[in-house]
Amino acid sequence: MKNLEKIYDPSTVEDRLYKKWMDNGYFHAEVEKDKEPFTIVMPPPNITGQLHMGHALDSTLQDILIRYKRMQGYNALWVPGTDHASIATEVKIVEKLAEEGITKDDLTREEFLEHAWEWKEEYGGIITDQLKKLGTSCDWERERFTMDDGLSNAVEQVFIKLYEEGYIYRGDRIINWCPVCETTISEAEVEHDEQAGSLWHIRYPIIGTDKYIQVATTRPETMLGDTAVAVHPSDERYMDLIGKKVMLPLVNREIPIVADHYVEQEFGTGVVKITPAHDPNDFDIGQRHDLEQITVINDKGIMNSKAGKYEGLTISEARAKVVEDLKEEGYLVEIEKHTHNVGTHDRCDTTIEPMIKAQWFVRMEELAKPAIEALEKEDLRFVPERFGKTYLNWLENIRDWCISRQLWWGHRIPAYYCQDCDEIMISASKPEKCTKCDSTNLKQDEDSLDTWFSSALWPFSTLGWPEETEELKHFYPTSVLVTGYDIIFFWVVRMVFSGIEQMGEVPFKDVLIHGLVRDEQGRKMSKSLGNGIDPLELIEEYGADALRLTLVTGNAPGNDMRFYTDRVETNRNFGNKIWNAARFILMNYEGEDLNLTVDPEELEAEDRWIISKLNTLAKEVSDNMDKYELGIAVQKLHDFAWEEFCDWYIEMVKPRLYNKEDPSRNAALWTLRVVMIDTLKLLHPYIPFITEEIFMSLQDKEETIMTSKWPVYTEDRNFQTEEKEIELMKQAVRNIRNIRAEMNVPPSRKAQMYVVSEDENIRDIFDRGTVFFSSLAGATEVIIQEDKKGIEDGAVAVVIPGADIYIPLAELLDIDKEIKRLNKEREKLIGEVERVDKKLANKGFVANAPEKVIEGEKAKREKYQTMLEQVEERIASFK
Repeated sequence: MKNLEKIYDPSTVEDRLYKKWMDNGYFHAEVEKDKEPFTIVMPPPNITGQLHMGHALDSTLQDILIRYKRMQGYNALWVPGTDHASIATEVKIVEKLAEEGITKDDLTREEFLEHAWEWKEEYGGIITDQLKKLGTSCDWERERFTMDDGLSNAVEQVFIKLYEEGYIYRGDRIINWCPVCETTISEAEVEHDEQAGSLWHIRYPIIGTDKYIQVATTRPETMLGDTAVAVHPSDERYMDLIGKKVMLPLVNREIPIVADHYVEQEFGTGVVKITPAHDPNDFDIGQRHDLEQITVINDKGIMNSKAGKYEGLTISEARAKVVEDLKEEGYLVEIEKHTHNVGTHDRCDTTIEPMIKAQWFVRMEELAKPAIEALEKEDLRFVPERFGKTYLNWLENIRDWCISRQLWWGHRIPAYYCQDCDEIMISASKPEKCTKCDSTNLKQDEDSLDTWFSSALWPFSTLGWPEETEELKHFYPTSVLVTGYDIIFFWVVRMVFSGIEQMGEVPFKDVLIHGLVRDEQGRKMSKSLGNGIDPLELIEEYGADALRLTLVTGNAPGNDMRFYTDRVETNRNFGNKIWNAARFILMNYEGEDLNLTVDPEELEAEDRWIISKLNTLAKEVSDNMDKYELGIAVQKLHDFAWEEFCDWYIEMVKPRLYNKEDPSRNAALWTLRVVMIDTLKLLHPYIPFITEEIFMSLQDKEETIMTSKWPVYTEDRNFQTEEKEIELMKQAVRNIRNIRAEMNVPPSRKAQMYVVSEDENIRDIFDRGTVFFSSLAGATEVIIQEDKKGIEDGAVAVVIPGADIYIPLAELLDIDKEIKRLNKEREKLIGEVERVDKKLANKGFVANAPEKVIEGEKAKREKYQTMLEQVEERIASFK
């Protein structure tokens, strides 16, 4: 038997236990074909990352599930890893180089990548070390990185395969360009914010007439690249102008008036300017009407030579100058205030510039279809179900995916260009010569792939694909993906279509969606608000178990949660409650055989009651966890452990424990230990450290709770009769305690009690439970009888179903002393009522005081009057 310290100190326990788990390989899973697999792949955190509350929630939920399934006997594998995070990491590397006085332009690609890998080695493992502090039971022996050799090979293979199948192509398309990061970004990385702006109304003179057509734009600086104006073909106001030309103000270039169904007749004047090189919708219109594409803004967000005299100005400077010139030359009609959506880069908050560039794309229409069917056929399930609509909406409106990024850190695109004939060759390694002209003058594409391209392969690439490994055959498809709702389209969608395309089946059966962790006011945690909470600081102060319990308690799938720091302390107190209960059990086992056994017939009603409650709890908790209702499950566990076990059962059996001659003492000891051990097992996925430490002190047969058997419901532990009996006695105790509280009876004062019932069964229940009932109800003696014979008329009555419990008043109170106290209270309340009456009778007060204050005084009077009546009733009852 191992003694427990008086106070549980997580700082001395958690690191020691985590090392034990790691050293013994408890997190590791091998292929065991006779066991059913349960697999989770960790959403790989960026190597730039520091553990934040979102990571802590995400990892806690996954760890709960993997620990639960491991204990159920599944071949449970949780694959960890990190993401190279191309843009985020390259920014960090450039910042570090700048501190050393080096710019990216000073280095070759190879030199830059040397710095990048050095940075990765120094900082890339920080977040995985932090995740370990949380207690995550990942198979660290299988940790992967999106740019390790195996995953890089998988990325190349998929690119080549998709290219050969015609899904990947290179073309000039309008893309989202970040002028600060100087790279393309995907649609999913654009955040749309409502911003206050202006709508400039501009005259475009119609060639050959003295008339003009009026357009409205939010971006007057892009008019320098206009190549048409468009109207709706059914708009009667402009039908006679279709095919004619206008003169582009400031530029003096003739551009056509075209008809296109995209134009909204009701918006503004029903005329729109068309700038194919700087607007995605205009680009589409330009394609339909074969319009010229004139780019007037360069990659850094500066006006270029095509912008004429505005060359060299920033976008905002050019806008101001263009508006000034339009006004001066008489083309500006009016400026209207206008609120509109502006796309910004989610990483740096820079306004996105739509640009035409030669990029690599994935054709999405065909790839999206099986991903849509997977949800419709229920091969894929979202929890909660409503997030399936988000998934479908994205897929049904999907555009081709731009996968090239103007970055060096990442998977370099395996495309080679012949410098002599412009032939493009796709190959995992550099070809010896051009396949078209035999030239050896070949150059590889400078761009890297979008980070999400490699992340999309994560569920199968981490298991060894493209090799047909035993792990891939056994553990794929994975069981559940746990992730936030904010990356459904970034990542979930792409993993699903990639899994179906490469593996022939969905990468996971379930997608468990969680919300964001917000601050106490419901605000998103951010650096700008300064409201972020460091989970590592909380772990240091309260322990990982307390933080984990706080993150999951009350947390429902898909919903955001507010994080209250004081709840971490509350949950630490729950751990202390369990710890103290375990110490109490061990203290009473001193001198006893820890593995003592008892015959089921020796169990008392209260023993059967707690065993039966635990039996039902095991079933309910398992059902909840199978439905991913982790917050509901842990609340049930909390209530059982704190209330039923600690507050009720332990108190019930204390008289038996303290009497070493009691023949039922061993049954009480056995029940305490068995119930505590199974409760620890049920709690283990949520609070792994404290449950392991206690488990190892309460038994000596198993080396860890992690691989112990999960409690299951069995019919031989179903004691419904005893449950009803004990619940009746609990109700009696509660009612007696309430009466004592109402009468201000001090806890130390005991009283004689009569249990009166015509029901022989109820009398028998109380007769058998007299020992613990007396202790819990504060009784000096319990007399059980069929009628009220011998009970004084003034006795206090407590009513329960099928019985009345009477307590002689004199047993509870010193009546003279109580009457004296009540009279004193009465005088005080009369004084309060008179004071308020006097105030409300004051005409000056009523005339000048705010209505709220007057209503407050009236409410006080009502409260005091009610209390006075109650006190007078009590005095009358004593007399």
